[in-house]
Amino acid sequence: MNRIAAMVLSVEALVIALAIPVAVSISDVDASIAIPVGLAIALAGVLVAAFLRRGKVAYYLGSALQVVVVALGFVVPIMFALGGIFALLWFLTLWLGRKVEAAQAARGERPGG
Repeated sequence: MNRIAAMVLSVEALVIALAIPVAVSISDVDASIAIPVGLAIALAGVLVAAFLRRGKVAYYLGSALQVVVVALGFVVPIMFALGGIFALLWFLTLWLGRKVEAAQAARGERPGG
């Protein structure tokens, strides 16, 4: 589950970084605000992805990040859709990952292998 969740967060970070020019040009957000805030949120996604193997706290942070990304829709309306898609992917990853790990534990297999 760690690898798929990390992939979702990493691709989401890329989408957030690519949304910065959209926020500046289409949504008329000041570049001095859009660039640091957008890059900070994208960096947070990459950092959370890197720490997923360290414990459950990273999964809670990843879930909080989904709320932040969807909330970006108030500034850049397309982020409601994009953030919603990534939130759906994130929570599906968590749900299916738990099911797979439970099935592996029932069969006596090592998680992730």
